[in-house]
Amino acid sequence: MDSNSAWLRVTHGTAPLLVSLPHTGTDLPDNLVPRLVSPWLARKDADWWIDKLYDFAADLDATIVHTSMSRTVIDVNRDPSGVSLYPGQATTDLCPVTTFDGEALYRTGAELRSDETAERQRLYFDPYHAALADEIARLKRSHDRIVVYDCHSIRSLVPRLFEGMLPHFNIGTNSGASCDAALTQAVESACDASSFDRVTNGRFKGGYITRRYGQPGAGVHAIQMELACRGYLREESGPVSEGAWPPPYDESFAAPIRSVLRRVLEATLGFAVAGRQD
Repeated sequence: MDSNSAWLRVTHGTAPLLVSLPHTGTDLPDNLVPRLVSPWLARKDADWWIDKLYDFAADLDATIVHTSMSRTVIDVNRDPSGVSLYPGQATTDLCPVTTFDGEALYRTGAELRSDETAERQRLYFDPYHAALADEIARLKRSHDRIVVYDCHSIRSLVPRLFEGMLPHFNIGTNSGASCDAALTQAVESACDASSFDRVTNGRFKGGYITRRYGQPGAGVHAIQMELACRGYLREESGPVSEGAWPPPYDESFAAPIRSVLRRVLEATLGFAVAGRQD
C-alpha cells in the first residue's frame, strides 16, 4: 500500500529495509521559478535518475520514502540547526543559495529571505522526516533490527567539494557510529566483488538522515550510499552545461551497477534478518 501527497510518496513494504530517496526531486514551486537564475541551475545538483536505478527495491518488499521536491527548495538531508555536516569543507545549506560549483541560484534582488527557511522546513522537511520516523517505528514493531538505506549520487568531478575523481561507491556510516560493523562489511563485500571501486567514510560519511536515524543500540542501522554518476550515466568529465546535463537514463548502461546495488540491498536484508530473535 502506498501513501501519496503532491510531493511525498511512501511505499509501505514489510521487509526490514527502508530506502530513502531525498534528492531525486526536481519540482520547483511556481512562485519560486521567477526568482531563480534558471530552473536548470536549480535542478543541476539533483541525484539524477536514482529513483529509476533503485526501482527494484519494491520487489524486495522494501519501504520507500521519496520526495519529488528539488533540494534547491529545501535539502531534507541537512541538519536544520545549521550545524555543518563537514566542518571546514564546502557544502550547501538547508535552503541552498548556490550550486555545488558555487553558482548563485537566486537572481540579484530576489535572494532567499530569512523567513523562508522556517516555512519550507514546516512544509517539506518536517513531513519527510515524519514519514521516515513513522516507517521506522512501524518496521521496528515487526523486526528486531532494520536498515535505513539512504540513496545518493553526485557528479564524479566537483572540484569545489572534493579533489580528483570520486570512487564509484562511497559508503557512509558516520565513521561507524550509524550502524553495526557487520552491516558495513556486508555492503563493502557486495561492492568489492564488482569491477567498481569503493571507499568507506571518505569524503562522504553520511548526511543528516544517516546520522539522525542510525541508532544501532536500538536496532536501527543507517547507511548512506553516494554513487559517482559515471557508474550509471554516460557522464563526460569536466564542467556540465544546460542541454548536456543530465544525460538520459540508459537501462543497458546502468545495468552493471544496478545488479551490484541489488546485491547490496540483499546484503542489507541478510544482515537485518540475521538479527532476528526467534
